[in-house]
Amino acid sequence: MTSNFVDYVKICCRSGKGGAGSTHLLRTRGNAKGGPDGGDGGRGGHIILRGNRQLWTLLHLKYTKHIAAESGESGGKNRLHGRNGEDIIIDVPLGTICKDFETGEFDCEIVEDGQEVIVAQGGRGGKGNDYFKTATNQTPRYSQPGEDGIEAWKIIELKILADVGLVGFPNAGKSTLLSVVSAAKPEIANYPFTTIVPNLGIVRHRDNQSFVMADIPGIIEGASLGKGLGIRFLRHIERNSLLLFMIPCDSDDIKKEYKILLNELKTYNPELMDKERLLAITKCDMLDELMIEQMKAHVPKNIKSLFISSVSGKGIQELKDLIWNTLNSDVGLDN
Repeated sequence: MTSNFVDYVKICCRSGKGGAGSTHLLRTRGNAKGGPDGGDGGRGGHIILRGNRQLWTLLHLKYTKHIAAESGESGGKNRLHGRNGEDIIIDVPLGTICKDFETGEFDCEIVEDGQEVIVAQGGRGGKGNDYFKTATNQTPRYSQPGEDGIEAWKIIELKILADVGLVGFPNAGKSTLLSVVSAAKPEIANYPFTTIVPNLGIVRHRDNQSFVMADIPGIIEGASLGKGLGIRFLRHIERNSLLLFMIPCDSDDIKKEYKILLNELKTYNPELMDKERLLAITKCDMLDELMIEQMKAHVPKNIKSLFISSVSGKGIQELKDLIWNTLNSDVGLDN
């Protein structure tokens, strides 16, 4: 099955060439030496990225390899300015970044609806000979050519904007939780790597409040080095305000799993350690209160944790309250 979620494209952007200035001398029946009146050339078209909150994927750019803007028109007589080349505007989802493919240099980041950034500037139009006339050079017989446009390969990459990112090994119950607390319908099955693309869901809270939760494909040990789905989806975690670690209660060693997950994030980007973190012990529908109390000794102490079950609903409301309060709190991390 072909996925509709595309978060990485490489396209060749070619801005328009500037129009040439005109070298024209005014000649009329009553004025045989009217002087220069050549107009300036028009600017070449820009390639522009524009934020669009209605988009959530780069699918519309998947099969677009070359984007070229129109060149500016040449100037004309009577100081006529050439028409500017038409700009090409590329709508992208919020959370999109653009980088130069050759150098890796960061160009821009689109985070607001309607935000526009020029990623390939059109060439300037050349000046007509009217521009160069002076008191000592009253009849210049030259003008400027238009500047060439820019041609460059660009990497356009989407990093999901979400309040909460779900972090865990494959089959930790992330997709099930998202399906329970939101209207999102991710694919769910009892085998690893059911989720191969990020899923977003809006979680309704008390008093018509809400926050956005992202189900990130499962991490495995070595993901930061490219194993499994690798760093392709780790970058989505960079945009989350809060990271909800999810480890099933039947894990052999909860503390060890948490440490491995934390280490993968730290290896990928140490700045992720500055984000708020919570821990949910999942699949607890078969545990009674005594068993939960006994398991608390095996849970990391430096992170707030809850025992939940997406199937029975156990702890789900408490989890939403904890997430909401953490997102709207200025309290820092427990280190």
